[in-house]
Amino acid sequence: MSEGETAAATAATAQQRAARLNTRAAGVVGLAVLCSRVLGLAREQIFAAIFGGGRVMDAFTIAFRIPNLLRDLFAEGALSTAFVTVFTRTATAADAAAAWRLANKVVTLTLVTLSAITLAGILTAPWLVHALAPGFDPAKAQLTVTLTRIMWPFILLVSLAALVMGVLNARNVFGVPAMASSFFNLGSIVAGAALGYWLDPHFGSRAILGLAVGTLVGGALQLLVQLPSLHRAGYRFRADWQWRDSGVRALLLLMGPSVIAASTTQVNVLINSVFASELGDGPTFWLTVAFRLMQLPLGVFGVALSTVALPLLARMAALGELAAFRRELAHGLRLTLIMTIPASVGLMVLAEPIISVLYQHGRFGAYETGQSAAALRLYAIGLCGYAALKILVNAFYALERRKTPMVVSFTAVGLNLLLNLLFTRYLGWGHRGLAFSTACVATSNFVLLYLLMRAHLGGLESRLMLGLLGRLTVASGVLYLIAAAGARWLLSDWAVQDFWPKCVSLLLVIAVAGSAFFVTARALGIAEVRELGAGVARRLRRP
Repeated sequence: MSEGETAAATAATAQQRAARLNTRAAGVVGLAVLCSRVLGLAREQIFAAIFGGGRVMDAFTIAFRIPNLLRDLFAEGALSTAFVTVFTRTATAADAAAAWRLANKVVTLTLVTLSAITLAGILTAPWLVHALAPGFDPAKAQLTVTLTRIMWPFILLVSLAALVMGVLNARNVFGVPAMASSFFNLGSIVAGAALGYWLDPHFGSRAILGLAVGTLVGGALQLLVQLPSLHRAGYRFRADWQWRDSGVRALLLLMGPSVIAASTTQVNVLINSVFASELGDGPTFWLTVAFRLMQLPLGVFGVALSTVALPLLARMAALGELAAFRRELAHGLRLTLIMTIPASVGLMVLAEPIISVLYQHGRFGAYETGQSAAALRLYAIGLCGYAALKILVNAFYALERRKTPMVVSFTAVGLNLLLNLLFTRYLGWGHRGLAFSTACVATSNFVLLYLLMRAHLGGLESRLMLGLLGRLTVASGVLYLIAAAGARWLLSDWAVQDFWPKCVSLLLVIAVAGSAFFVTARALGIAEVRELGAGVARRLRRP
């Protein structure tokens, strides 16, 4: 064999190992995120059963949304994405010591900045609540203000947790950071329920204050559980006030456009909250329930793949390996479609029985289930776009084309406002219109960013993508027929059916429909399905 052939074979083997590592790591993250999402569902199930789906949970939802907007904007959005990119680049181009020094500078800067933001948020809570929920009556608004002030420090805790997660991901440690949010849910459930009972054993409106304090307990646990892994990775915190540094400058330059891009998403959330607050008691929480269920497959597949892909894509971009970059990006997008398209179909067909099994307990009745299911069915239309966007946006940041997602996101604000007005005001769809608007915006953003990335890279294996979509349509059609038949014959009386027969019937329908999808997809020759199956088989054979 010639030297060129040997080099090519070595490169091919390395690429295959990278692909296996990517899939295996994504599986670990996906499993951890699944655990977190399940606990998140349990958290909302418990709170919905205790407080119902009316004004008290509307107030809590809006109060939590205010610091949560900044978490999405900074902690788990622009800050973590930019930090992983710059930290990885620093470790690749320089050495680990330089990367640790950069981490100390960023942690110090984050502590100072977000402490000031937290104090300002507590002082301005009444104005923030009025801006986010102008339709709330005075008593409901006052309760929301109190809850908001209690939960503001959550943004500081979760931002530090996100930085720790970024360091560990950059060091190829994925499992513990992904599991950290499970501890947030556990802490908020246990502490929130215990404190709520202590404040009011009958769980009236006063008990909701316990849930707010429990949120802070959960945020602290999300940070603390990662610290032992961070210590083992070699990190030692030392306050560093020397912020005039090329790494800090690069991070801020990368964050700037991504903050603007992410802020447009938060503006859309703000717009949706304003519209929902004007629809009476319930719609704000119904939309939250529906979006939480859509986030289950989104977190397991979209977040898992984007989390694992970002350090890999950043290294490839730093080394100038654009061919490998294009191949891994296209591979990640195809995996995303395979996992989210059947999930979308299943959520649309089985929306009512799924929400009934998960939430229809205590004060959360069949009416609230039906209203939440109507939103879930429309949210699910945008699931594929949401999941694929997470990978595409990270790819643009890895290529240092940070302005492109920012510019595209500007169109999302105008489109979201226009569609909200059309669907809620003119067509009278209520909260369903807000869900459908969100799905349309996510899908249009994905299509536009995909076309721009394809043009930049000179191709993105679009023929493979189109061929995959055709075969997924057939496999998803089989899934739809089985799920629809199960919904009609086994779950038609979901509103009055006893819990255990309903739960068993739902699980049976999901198992049969899901199995039929993967059998059909494998028979159609979808390579990624065989890859996933081989990965599962290797995992099962492992002692």
